[in-house]
Amino acid sequence: MKFLDQAKIYVKAGDGGAGCVSFRREKFIEFGGPNGGDGGRGGDVVVECVQGLNTLIDFRFQQHFKARIGEHGMGKDRHGANGPPIVLKVPPGTEILDEDGETLIADLTEPGQRFVLCKGGNGGFGNAYFKTSTNQAPRHANPGLPGEERWVWLRLKLIADAGLVGLPNAGKSTFLATVTAAKPKIADYPFTTLHPGLGVVRVDAREMVLADIPGLIEGAHEGHGLGDRFLGHIERCRVLLHLVEGTTEHAGKAYKTVRKELAAYGADLDEKPEIVALSKVDALTPEVRKEQLARLKRACGRTPIALSAASGEGVEAALRAVFAVVEEARAQEAKDEAPAQETGWHP
Repeated sequence: MKFLDQAKIYVKAGDGGAGCVSFRREKFIEFGGPNGGDGGRGGDVVVECVQGLNTLIDFRFQQHFKARIGEHGMGKDRHGANGPPIVLKVPPGTEILDEDGETLIADLTEPGQRFVLCKGGNGGFGNAYFKTSTNQAPRHANPGLPGEERWVWLRLKLIADAGLVGLPNAGKSTFLATVTAAKPKIADYPFTTLHPGLGVVRVDAREMVLADIPGLIEGAHEGHGLGDRFLGHIERCRVLLHLVEGTTEHAGKAYKTVRKELAAYGADLDEKPEIVALSKVDALTPEVRKEQLARLKRACGRTPIALSAASGEGVEAALRAVFAVVEEARAQEAKDEAPAQETGWHP
Protein backbone atom coordinates (compact mmCIF):
# COMPACT_ATOMS: atom_id res chain seq x y z
CA MET A 1 0.00 0.00 0.00
CA LYS A 2 1.36 3.39 -0.97
CA PHE A 3 1.82 5.84 1.89
CA LEU A 4 -0.20 9.01 1.33
CA ASP A 5 -0.29 11.66 4.04
CA GLN A 6 -2.09 14.54 2.30
CA ALA A 7 -5.17 14.83 0.10
CA LYS A 8 -7.52 17.57 -1.07
CA ILE A 9 -11.17 16.60 -1.35
CA TYR A 10 -14.52 18.19 -2.18
CA VAL A 11 -17.46 17.38 0.08
CA LYS A 12 -21.12 18.34 -0.25
CA ALA A 13 -23.98 17.58 2.08
CA GLY A 14 -27.37 16.64 0.68
CA ASP A 15 -30.00 19.25 -0.15
CA GLY A 16 -33.26 19.22 1.75
CA GLY A 17 -36.34 17.82 0.07
CA ALA A 18 -39.10 20.14 -1.12
CA GLY A 19 -42.46 20.42 0.63
CA CYS A 20 -45.60 19.24 -1.15
CA VAL A 21 -48.77 21.13 -2.12
CA SER A 22 -51.68 18.72 -1.84
CA PHE A 23 -55.35 18.68 -0.80
CA ARG A 24 -57.66 15.97 0.44
CA ARG A 25 -60.21 14.92 -2.14
CA GLU A 26 -62.20 12.04 -0.76
CA LYS A 27 -65.75 10.94 -1.39
CA PHE A 28 -68.31 11.82 1.25
CA ILE A 29 -65.89 14.25 2.99
CA GLU A 30 -67.37 17.73 2.69
CA PHE A 31 -64.32 19.73 3.68
CA GLY A 32 -60.94 18.46 2.50
CA GLY A 33 -58.11 20.79 3.27
CA PRO A 34 -54.36 20.79 2.73
CA ASN A 35 -52.38 17.62 3.42
CA GLY A 36 -48.98 18.21 1.79
CA GLY A 37 -46.07 16.72 3.76
CA ASP A 38 -42.68 18.23 4.59
CA GLY A 39 -39.47 17.39 2.76
CA GLY A 40 -36.73 15.32 4.40
CA ARG A 41 -33.40 16.65 5.63
CA GLY A 42 -30.34 16.16 3.43
CA GLY A 43 -27.58 13.79 4.52
CA ASP A 44 -24.55 15.06 6.45
CA VAL A 45 -20.90 14.52 5.58
CA VAL A 46 -19.22 12.94 8.61
CA VAL A 47 -15.52 12.22 9.13
CA GLU A 48 -14.78 9.29 11.45
CA CYS A 49 -11.46 8.27 12.95
CA VAL A 50 -11.03 4.47 12.80
CA GLN A 51 -8.39 2.03 13.96
CA GLY A 52 -6.43 0.01 11.42
CA LEU A 53 -5.75 2.77 8.87
CA ASN A 54 -2.34 4.42 8.52
CA THR A 55 -2.59 6.23 5.20
CA LEU A 56 -4.95 8.45 3.21
CA ILE A 57 -4.68 6.28 0.09
CA ASP A 58 -8.49 5.95 -0.03
CA PHE A 59 -8.66 9.59 -1.12
CA ARG A 60 -6.09 9.23 -3.89
CA PHE A 61 -8.50 8.10 -6.61
CA GLN A 62 -11.73 9.67 -5.37
CA GLN A 63 -11.80 13.31 -4.36
CA HIS A 64 -15.51 14.17 -4.61
CA PHE A 65 -17.98 13.02 -1.97
CA LYS A 66 -21.66 13.97 -2.04
CA ALA A 67 -24.36 12.91 0.41
CA ARG A 68 -27.85 12.03 -0.77
CA ILE A 69 -30.64 14.60 -0.80
CA GLY A 70 -33.71 14.37 1.41
CA GLU A 71 -36.85 12.96 -0.18
CA HIS A 72 -39.63 15.34 -1.17
CA GLY A 73 -42.85 15.57 0.78
CA MET A 74 -45.96 13.84 -0.55
CA GLY A 75 -49.71 14.05 -0.22
CA LYS A 76 -51.71 12.50 2.62
CA ASP A 77 -49.36 14.20 5.11
CA ARG A 78 -46.45 11.96 4.16
CA HIS A 79 -43.11 13.50 5.06
CA GLY A 80 -40.01 12.75 3.01
CA ALA A 81 -37.27 10.55 4.50
CA ASN A 82 -34.00 12.12 5.63
CA GLY A 83 -30.98 11.50 3.44
CA PRO A 84 -28.45 9.06 4.94
CA PRO A 85 -25.11 10.58 6.00
CA ILE A 86 -21.92 9.76 4.13
CA VAL A 87 -19.05 8.70 6.43
CA LEU A 88 -15.42 9.28 5.47
CA LYS A 89 -13.04 7.02 7.42
CA VAL A 90 -9.59 8.41 8.23
CA PRO A 91 -6.64 7.11 10.31
CA PRO A 92 -5.82 8.46 13.79
CA GLY A 93 -3.79 11.65 13.64
CA THR A 94 -5.67 13.17 10.69
CA GLU A 95 -6.10 16.92 10.59
CA ILE A 96 -8.88 18.56 8.59
CA LEU A 97 -7.81 21.92 7.20
CA ASP A 98 -9.73 24.56 5.29
CA GLU A 99 -9.08 25.17 1.62
CA ASP A 100 -6.30 27.63 2.46
CA GLY A 101 -4.34 24.73 3.96
CA GLU A 102 -3.73 26.58 7.24
CA THR A 103 -7.02 26.98 9.13
CA LEU A 104 -7.54 23.93 11.34
CA ILE A 105 -11.12 22.65 11.32
CA ALA A 106 -10.74 19.43 13.31
CA ASP A 107 -8.01 17.15 14.65
CA LEU A 108 -8.99 13.49 14.97
CA THR A 109 -6.54 11.61 17.18
CA GLU A 110 -8.63 8.93 18.91
CA PRO A 111 -10.45 6.03 17.20
CA GLY A 112 -14.19 6.57 17.40
CA GLN A 113 -14.05 10.36 17.11
CA ARG A 114 -16.58 11.77 14.64
CA PHE A 115 -16.89 15.24 13.19
CA VAL A 116 -19.72 16.64 11.06
CA LEU A 117 -17.87 18.36 8.25
CA CYS A 118 -20.92 19.54 6.28
CA LYS A 119 -24.52 19.65 7.49
CA GLY A 120 -27.38 18.66 5.23
CA GLY A 121 -30.02 21.20 4.26
CA ASN A 122 -33.36 21.28 6.07
CA GLY A 123 -36.43 20.04 4.24
CA GLY A 124 -39.12 22.46 3.10
CA PHE A 125 -42.53 22.72 4.72
CA GLY A 126 -45.58 21.34 2.91
CA ASN A 127 -48.76 23.37 2.54
CA ALA A 128 -50.30 21.62 5.55
CA TYR A 129 -47.81 23.50 7.73
CA PHE A 130 -49.17 26.88 6.61
CA LYS A 131 -52.82 26.15 7.38
CA THR A 132 -54.37 28.72 9.73
CA SER A 133 -57.85 29.79 10.72
CA THR A 134 -57.68 32.61 8.20
CA ASN A 135 -55.84 30.70 5.49
CA GLN A 136 -57.44 27.28 5.33
CA ALA A 137 -56.34 26.43 1.81
CA PRO A 138 -52.68 27.51 1.40
CA ARG A 139 -51.37 26.80 -2.06
CA HIS A 140 -47.65 27.15 -1.51
CA ALA A 141 -44.84 25.12 0.04
CA ASN A 142 -41.16 25.70 0.76
CA PRO A 143 -38.30 24.28 -1.25
CA GLY A 144 -35.54 22.45 0.61
CA LEU A 145 -32.44 24.33 1.72
CA PRO A 146 -29.14 23.50 0.01
CA GLY A 147 -26.58 21.45 1.92
CA GLU A 148 -23.16 22.81 2.87
CA GLU A 149 -20.24 22.25 0.51
CA ARG A 150 -16.51 22.96 0.73
CA TRP A 151 -13.02 21.97 -0.32
CA VAL A 152 -10.83 20.72 2.51
CA TRP A 153 -7.35 19.29 3.03
CA LEU A 154 -6.80 16.05 4.89
CA ARG A 155 -3.33 15.89 6.42
CA LEU A 156 -2.05 12.88 8.32
CA LYS A 157 0.43 13.34 11.15
CA LEU A 158 1.56 10.05 12.61
CA ILE A 159 1.00 9.54 16.31
CA ALA A 160 4.25 8.38 17.92
CA ASP A 161 5.90 8.81 21.31
CA ALA A 162 9.38 9.40 19.90
CA GLY A 163 10.78 10.42 16.53
CA LEU A 164 14.07 9.79 14.77
CA VAL A 165 15.74 12.75 13.06
CA GLY A 166 19.05 13.22 11.31
CA LEU A 167 20.80 13.59 7.98
CA PRO A 168 20.40 10.92 5.28
CA ASN A 169 22.33 7.72 6.05
CA ALA A 170 22.54 8.57 9.75
CA GLY A 171 21.33 5.06 10.61
CA LYS A 172 17.72 5.90 11.51
CA SER A 173 16.12 3.04 9.59
CA THR A 174 18.74 0.58 10.83
CA PHE A 175 18.04 1.65 14.39
CA LEU A 176 14.27 1.29 13.84
CA ALA A 177 14.73 -2.20 12.38
CA THR A 178 16.98 -3.20 15.29
CA VAL A 179 14.71 -2.17 18.15
CA THR A 180 11.30 -2.90 16.56
CA ALA A 181 9.68 -5.44 14.28
CA ALA A 182 9.43 -2.87 11.48
CA LYS A 183 11.21 -3.69 8.25
CA PRO A 184 12.15 -0.41 6.55
CA LYS A 185 14.19 -0.35 3.38
CA ILE A 186 17.91 -0.06 4.19
CA ALA A 187 20.61 0.74 1.63
CA ASP A 188 23.92 2.58 1.39
CA TYR A 189 22.68 5.53 -0.65
CA PRO A 190 21.00 8.80 0.42
CA PHE A 191 17.23 9.10 0.76
CA THR A 192 16.63 5.37 1.06
CA THR A 193 13.70 6.21 3.34
CA LEU A 194 11.06 7.87 1.17
CA HIS A 195 8.06 7.46 3.47
CA PRO A 196 7.69 7.69 7.27
CA GLY A 197 7.69 4.42 9.18
CA LEU A 198 6.44 3.32 12.60
CA GLY A 199 7.57 0.64 15.01
CA VAL A 200 6.73 -0.45 18.56
CA VAL A 201 9.64 -0.58 21.02
CA ARG A 202 9.48 -2.79 24.12
CA VAL A 203 11.92 -2.27 26.99
CA ASP A 204 11.44 -3.35 30.61
CA ALA A 205 7.81 -4.38 29.99
CA ARG A 206 7.06 -0.91 28.68
CA GLU A 207 6.07 0.08 25.16
CA MET A 208 6.30 3.16 22.99
CA VAL A 209 5.85 3.97 19.32
CA LEU A 210 8.92 5.13 17.38
CA ALA A 211 8.65 7.07 14.11
CA ASP A 212 11.29 7.25 11.37
CA ILE A 213 11.14 10.00 8.74
CA PRO A 214 13.22 10.71 5.61
CA GLY A 215 16.54 12.43 6.21
CA LEU A 216 16.98 16.18 6.22
CA ILE A 217 19.66 18.07 4.33
CA GLU A 218 20.71 21.68 4.38
CA GLY A 219 18.05 23.79 2.69
CA ALA A 220 15.28 21.22 3.18
CA HIS A 221 12.88 24.02 4.19
CA GLU A 222 13.49 25.54 0.75
CA GLY A 223 12.61 22.29 -1.01
CA HIS A 224 16.05 20.74 -1.28
CA GLY A 225 16.17 16.97 -1.15
CA LEU A 226 12.80 15.57 -0.12
CA GLY A 227 11.89 18.83 1.62
CA ASP A 228 10.76 19.15 5.21
CA ARG A 229 7.03 18.33 4.91
CA PHE A 230 7.65 14.96 6.55
CA LEU A 231 8.56 16.78 9.77
CA GLY A 232 4.82 17.04 10.34
CA HIS A 233 4.89 13.38 11.37
CA ILE A 234 7.00 14.12 14.43
CA GLU A 235 5.03 17.16 15.59
CA ARG A 236 3.09 14.94 18.01
CA CYS A 237 6.20 13.21 19.39
CA ARG A 238 7.12 13.74 23.01
CA VAL A 239 10.88 13.43 22.43
CA LEU A 240 13.29 13.38 19.47
CA LEU A 241 16.20 10.97 19.10
CA HIS A 242 18.76 12.82 17.01
CA LEU A 243 21.21 10.48 15.30
CA VAL A 244 24.44 11.96 13.95
CA GLU A 245 26.51 9.76 11.68
CA GLY A 246 29.94 9.09 13.16
CA THR A 247 31.57 8.63 9.75
CA THR A 248 30.59 12.11 8.61
CA GLU A 249 33.27 14.75 8.16
CA HIS A 250 32.28 16.85 11.20
CA ALA A 251 29.68 15.60 13.68
CA GLY A 252 29.11 19.05 15.18
CA LYS A 253 28.31 20.64 11.83
CA ALA A 254 25.98 17.78 10.90
CA TYR A 255 24.10 18.26 14.16
CA LYS A 256 23.71 22.01 13.63
CA THR A 257 22.45 21.47 10.06
CA VAL A 258 19.52 19.38 11.26
CA ARG A 259 18.78 21.72 14.16
CA LYS A 260 18.63 24.63 11.74
CA GLU A 261 16.06 22.82 9.60
CA LEU A 262 13.96 21.97 12.65
CA ALA A 263 13.92 25.63 13.67
CA ALA A 264 13.06 26.74 10.11
CA TYR A 265 10.12 24.34 9.98
CA GLY A 266 8.51 25.79 13.07
CA ALA A 267 5.80 24.06 15.15
CA ASP A 268 8.24 24.27 18.11
CA LEU A 269 10.14 21.19 16.93
CA ASP A 270 13.40 22.73 18.07
CA GLU A 271 11.91 23.12 21.56
CA LYS A 272 11.10 19.45 22.04
CA PRO A 273 13.20 17.31 24.41
CA GLU A 274 16.08 15.77 22.51
CA ILE A 275 18.37 12.79 23.00
CA VAL A 276 21.59 13.06 20.94
CA ALA A 277 23.55 9.99 19.83
CA LEU A 278 26.58 9.44 17.61
CA SER A 279 25.71 6.51 15.36
CA LYS A 280 27.87 3.97 13.52
CA VAL A 281 30.61 4.17 16.15
CA ASP A 282 31.60 0.57 15.33
CA ALA A 283 33.10 1.87 12.07
CA LEU A 284 35.33 4.44 13.83
CA THR A 285 38.84 4.15 15.20
CA PRO A 286 39.24 5.07 18.90
CA GLU A 287 40.88 8.37 17.99
CA VAL A 288 38.20 9.42 15.50
CA ARG A 289 35.46 8.27 17.84
CA LYS A 290 36.81 10.40 20.67
CA GLU A 291 37.19 13.42 18.38
CA GLN A 292 33.67 13.12 16.91
CA LEU A 293 32.10 12.72 20.35
CA ALA A 294 33.93 15.85 21.52
CA ARG A 295 32.75 17.82 18.48
CA LEU A 296 29.18 16.68 18.98
CA LYS A 297 29.28 17.50 22.69
CA ARG A 298 30.43 21.06 21.95
CA ALA A 299 27.67 21.48 19.36
CA CYS A 300 24.75 20.16 21.42
CA GLY A 301 25.92 21.19 24.88
CA ARG A 302 25.47 17.75 26.45
CA THR A 303 27.23 14.39 26.47
CA PRO A 304 26.03 12.35 23.46
CA ILE A 305 25.42 8.60 23.50
CA ALA A 306 27.83 6.45 21.50
CA LEU A 307 25.56 4.16 19.50
CA SER A 308 25.88 1.35 17.00
CA ALA A 309 22.75 -0.43 15.78
CA ALA A 310 24.94 -3.05 14.07
CA SER A 311 26.83 -4.12 17.20
CA GLY A 312 24.17 -3.13 19.74
CA GLU A 313 26.42 -0.72 21.61
CA GLY A 314 24.51 2.10 23.25
CA VAL A 315 21.11 0.92 21.97
CA GLU A 316 19.76 0.11 25.44
CA ALA A 317 21.12 3.36 26.85
CA ALA A 318 19.46 5.38 24.08
CA LEU A 319 16.12 3.60 24.53
CA ARG A 320 16.17 4.05 28.29
CA ALA A 321 16.92 7.75 27.91
CA VAL A 322 14.04 8.11 25.46
CA PHE A 323 11.71 6.10 27.68
CA ALA A 324 12.52 8.32 30.66
CA VAL A 325 11.36 11.42 28.80
CA VAL A 326 8.29 9.65 27.39
CA GLU A 327 7.20 8.36 30.81
CA GLU A 328 7.63 11.79 32.33
CA ALA A 329 5.54 13.36 29.55
CA ARG A 330 2.83 10.70 29.94
CA ALA A 331 2.67 11.27 33.69
CA GLN A 332 2.37 15.03 33.18
CA GLU A 333 -0.41 14.57 30.60
CA ALA A 334 -2.31 12.23 32.91
CA LYS A 335 -1.97 14.76 35.71
CA ASP A 336 -3.26 17.57 33.50
CA GLU A 337 -6.23 15.51 32.32
CA ALA A 338 -7.24 14.38 35.81
CA PRO A 339 -10.18 16.42 37.17
CA ALA A 340 -9.22 18.83 39.88
CA GLN A 341 -10.41 17.64 43.26
CA GLU A 342 -12.69 20.01 45.10
CA THR A 343 -11.32 21.10 48.43
CA GLY A 344 -13.74 22.06 51.16
CA TRP A 345 -13.11 24.33 54.11
CA HIS A 346 -13.01 22.64 57.47
CA PRO A 347 -12.96 24.63 60.71
